[in-house]
Amino acid sequence: MRATPLVRYPFDFIVVEEFVRRDALAPLIADFPDIRRHGSFPVDTLSYGPAFARLVGALSGATLRRAVEEKFDIDLGDCPTLLTVRGRGDGKDGGIHTDSATKIITLLLYMNPVWEPAEGRLRLLRGPGNLEDYVREVAPLAGTMLAFRRSERSFHGHYPYVGERRSLQLNWVTDRAVVRRELSRHRWSARLKALNPLSS
Repeated sequence: MRATPLVRYPFDFIVVEEFVRRDALAPLIADFPDIRRHGSFPVDTLSYGPAFARLVGALSGATLRRAVEEKFDIDLGDCPTLLTVRGRGDGKDGGIHTDSATKIITLLLYMNPVWEPAEGRLRLLRGPGNLEDYVREVAPLAGTMLAFRRSERSFHGHYPYVGERRSLQLNWVTDRAVVRRELSRHRWSARLKALNPLSS
């Protein structure tokens, strides 16, 4: 991560294709939570194995925070974090957006052993109008990490995909009220989906 340069246009971002060492991927993939519904799930609501637990600890630790601070020239010391996990796409995800203004840095880490479809590949865009107007396309392959600074220009999205699409999303956010609100929203949504697996 430290050796990969920060890209400044059209917004600040970095892509590291072997953020997780190759020899560590197999146990992580095996220990990934069994998520059978679409949506984002707070990591503490899920069950997973020891390798994945170690990854969660590393993502939540000070070493990664300091590396992100160094790369983006930002102080995140007082910024709380929110870590969620996705396991499936429902064909409704991926619309062009910038992320909410309460997010400061977004870090995505993918956990798919292979990825052949054209759909589901995240595109970093020059503007809000066209998924074809992109500067970088990121296949959601296991071990690939994308981090970006949220701004009014941080447009990104992907073509709709239905099926397994595994990722972790780590956000540094503006204050703890954001974390409480987002956790409550995610948990409520998860409960509704558990009651009605056919709900959208």
